[in-house]
This record gives sequence, structure tokens and C-alpha cells, in this order.
Amino acid sequence: MQIESVPPRRHLPPLLKLALEMGPLMVFFFGNAYAERFGVAADQKIFVATGLFVGATVIALTIHYLLVRHLPIMPLVSGVVVLVFGGLTLYLQDKTFIMVKPTIVNTLFGLILLGGLAFGKSLLSVVLDSMFALTEEGWRKLTFRWGLFFLFLAVLNEVVWRTQSEDFWVNFKVFGIMPITVLFALAQTPLLTRHERKDAGA
Repeated sequence: MQIESVPPRRHLPPLLKLALEMGPLMVFFFGNAYAERFGVAADQKIFVATGLFVGATVIALTIHYLLVRHLPIMPLVSGVVVLVFGGLTLYLQDKTFIMVKPTIVNTLFGLILLGGLAFGKSLLSVVLDSMFALTEEGWRKLTFRWGLFFLFLAVLNEVVWRTQSEDFWVNFKVFGIMPITVLFALAQTPLLTRHERKDAGA
């Protein structure tokens, strides 16, 4: 009996993946920045931006799924939280929900990664959709670092939204978190190089 081979999982081109991940955030930023030009009251623009953010997130996830027929864990979890907390923001007219969304997402990822390590599981390979080929030690170290980093982002979001203006928080969410994350990811390059599996290219 012949066993059919499973086709390799398709992945989006890096630039398209980045566009789908950043697109909703940019929509959120521009919605908040320009809502008043369309007659929206200043105290209502965050709700307009949130509505656009929710809609753009649904569109981005749909496009991603249609192109590759699966959704990576991080965008999926983040998208679900956007829908839930964005929906609560609009339904209750309380901007607190959308502001704590990054705290919830980052805390969730951080606890999952560190909790997995506590049970001897390096879950980052699943979260990153198997982008790297590392030794077990490499995965453990990288998982630990990213777990702590996600918790750091959660604390940072809490500090910013509780101490700064609404517009500052929106700008920081869009233009602050991403550069910090990119710098942290680049800083892990030596670890990735040291713990790359020697048979990865075999």
C-alpha cells in the first residue's frame, strides 16, 4: 500500500508576511491620527481606530490563510485577542480594553514559553513555525530569553498606557514596540549561530 507523502507547509514571502502583520497596526495608527479630519470627536477617535484595527486584522488573517492554508500560532492568538478586546472596547465604549490587549498577549506568550520550559518543553519552535534548526540547548536558551522578553513588553505596555497620553501610547504601540523587538531578535544572532544544528543542511 503506497503512503502519500505530505506536501511541505507553505510559507509567506518575508515582505508579504511583514505587511500582513504590520498592516493592521498601521491602519490603527492612521485611523487614530486622522479621524478628527473626518469630523470624529477627539475623545472618539480611539474607538474609530479600534474598529478599523479589528476589521484590518480579520482581513489580514483571511488573506494569510487563503495564501498558505494555515495560520501561525502567534498571529492567530494575537488576532483572537484583538477581536475580543477590540470588540469589548467598541461595545462598552471603554478604551482600557484595547490598551491592555498588548499586555494580555505578551503575558500569555511569556507564560506559555516559560511554563513550557518548566515542564521540559521548548515551545518556541512551534511559536516560530520551525523557522530555525537549533540544538535542544539552543531552543531552551532562546525560549527562555523570548519568554522574559515578552513579559518585559507586557510590563512596558502597562507603564506607557498608564503614564502617558492616549496619542503617545498609539505611537509607541506602532513605532516603539516593533524596533525594540527587531533589536532584541537581532541580538539573538550569536546564540542562533552557536547552537545551529550541524545536520540542518544535510
